[in-house]
Amino acid sequence: MTDDVRDNAELHRFEMEVDGHVAYIRYRRRPDRVALIHTEVPAELGGRGIGKRLVQATLDLIRSRGEKIEAICPFVVAWMKRHPEYDDLRA
Repeated sequence: MTDDVRDNAELHRFEMEVDGHVAYIRYRRRPDRVALIHTEVPAELGGRGIGKRLVQATLDLIRSRGEKIEAICPFVVAWMKRHPEYDDLRA
C-alpha cells in the first residue's frame, strides 16, 4: 500500500488506491482555493486509518502546489482541528 494521492481532475476528486479499492475526497475548484466537500472510504477499507492518510496526503499535495483550501467535508474539518500544522492551507 502507498499513500500516493492522485488528482483525478475529470471526476473532481483526489484519489488513493488501496488493495484494489479507491478512497477519495471530492472537490470543487474555486478561483482562489480548492473546496474539499466529501470524503469517501470504501467499507472494505474501514478501520485502517485510510481516511486519515488520505486527508494528510491530499493536503500535502495541495501544499506542494501552493494552493489553499476550503474545508467543507466534516471529516476534513475534524482532521484539521487535530493537526493545526496545516492551518496555513486555509483560504
